[in-house]
Formats: sequence, structure tokens, C-alpha cells
Amino acid sequence: MKMKKILVGLTTIAAVMSLAACGKKSSSSDNGTVKVGILQLIDQSALNAARKGFTEELKAQGYKGDKIKIDYVNAQGDQANLKSMSEQLKNDHNDLNLAIATPAAQALQKGDPDTPMLFTAITDPKSAGLTTSTAHPDKNATGVTDMVDVKGQIDFTHKLFPNAKKIGLLYNAAEENSVFQIKLAKQEISKLGLKVVVKTAATTNDVQQATETLASQVDAIYIPTDNTAAAAMPTIGKVSESKKVPVVNADATMIKTGGVATVGINYEDLGKQAAKMAVKILKGKKVKDLAIESPAKTELVTNAKRMKLFNLTQADLDRATK
Repeated sequence: MKMKKILVGLTTIAAVMSLAACGKKSSSSDNGTVKVGILQLIDQSALNAARKGFTEELKAQGYKGDKIKIDYVNAQGDQANLKSMSEQLKNDHNDLNLAIATPAAQALQKGDPDTPMLFTAITDPKSAGLTTSTAHPDKNATGVTDMVDVKGQIDFTHKLFPNAKKIGLLYNAAEENSVFQIKLAKQEISKLGLKVVVKTAATTNDVQQATETLASQVDAIYIPTDNTAAAAMPTIGKVSESKKVPVVNADATMIKTGGVATVGINYEDLGKQAAKMAVKILKGKKVKDLAIESPAKTELVTNAKRMKLFNLTQADLDRATK
């Protein structure tokens, strides 16, 4: 009888442990495949580059083939999509989620606060409510910002076009990251004794008119890392060419389709940087122990066609980057 009671007790303990194991979320699925969700705000070159860099670096780190399942969704700039897709990623029980751009991160943090979240293409995670500390993330979210040296870029623009007395700023006022950068840009332009002219575009459909109006009032245009402007950069490029008003972008990716030159960030590199953080989390590192990172590097990028259009030489670039 005593032995029977012992066997029953052991069986009960084993059953409880089995249930506990079933209820606990593992770091990978039963077949060893890691599940990573990606929520992207909109389909545009910079954000696409960030996603490309992220997935390629994961592959380089050994997460490829049947070792990883990428759960990718794109909200196409729609807030309703952000909400439903965040819930979808939560229901998919991923090991890790990546949010690309501020609205995507805000929606995902609200819709799925329990899954470790990485973010990129976000300028100021503190003002976005994603954390209260960049050194010690406290809301289960960390990542790589796209904050650029706005002062340096305004100086670059001024040195590249020293005769420009009026500098235009174009952005979407609904994007927190852009508002933050524009505030800094206005301060730096004023310090140089130049006039600032600001135009906003709420959607990509508003960009052409806003750019045309701005181009008729200024000598050069500076555009921050703005998602709306990035998505409509080919349109901005056409206006720049027709109005003969140069554009300098914070985002190096945007130079290809409409800018002249910049010392800016490469979003593919940002994605790779975020992927290296992802690997640490997948291997057991806690989000709170991974400080939010700034871009590891910047690069000089030029558009040869537009350099020629605005009569810029290598000597001009050397002066601007000195």
C-alpha cells in the first residue's frame, strides 16, 4: 500500500510538471524552428532596406532554412492594419518581434506587450513611449534608432550650397520622429543666420504640391528621416529637377531617387545591427539588459546625376564634409 501511494504521488508530480512545461512558452517551436515576427509601417525604400538587412544578418548568423520562420506583415501606412496585425503577431506566439518605424512599434507594444520586441527606424524611442531609459529598456522593447546628427547635416547642407539663404524643410507633422528632427533643424538653420521655410505633407498624395510650393520659396531643401517623404521621394526628385532646387536627405537611401548628397545612415546597416541584437535575445539575453543603440556608422552618399545638375564638384564635397 505504501509503495502504491508513492507511485501515485510520483505520477501526480510528473503530470503537474508536464502541464507546466506545456504552458511555458519556449524559445523555439517543438521542431527547433525560431519564429520571428516583423511588423513594417509602410512599403518604402528605407524601411524595406532595414528589413532586408535584418533578415540577411539573421541568415548570416545561422538562422536560415528550417531553423527560422519569418512572420512578416506590412500595414501599408494604415493604423487599423497596425492594430490588427499586432494582434495577429501576438496570436502567432513568436519568439521575438521586430517593429520597423515608430507607429509600428507603438502598435506592437500595445498589442503584444509580452513578446520581446526589437525596433528600428525610430528616432526617439523615449518620446514615442517605448521606454523610459535608453540604457536600461523597461518596457520589453529595445533596438536601434535612426537618429542622425541633425546639426552636422544642416552644416553639410550650408557648406554644400553656401549661397542658399532660404532652407526649406519638408515632413509629415503626424510623425513624431520627424517633428523631433525638424525642431533641431530649425534651430540649427537659425543659428547660421538663414531663413527657414516649413511645409508639411500628411500623405504621399500631398507631397507633390507641398514640394512644389516649398521649392518656389527656398534655395535648398532638407528632409529628415520621414516615412511619408521617403515613400514619395521619386516625386520629390522630379520637382527638385524641374524647379532646380537641390534636396539633401538625412536618409542615404533617399539620395538614389531624388537627393543630391548626404552624410547619412544606411537603413540596411541598421537592420543588420538590429539582427545582431535579436540573436542575443534568441540566445537568452533579456531585453532590459540590451541598451538601445545608435547607428554604428554614417556614410557619404551622392547622386552623380544631381551633382552634375547643380554643378557640384569633388572639391565642393570635400569642403562640405571637412
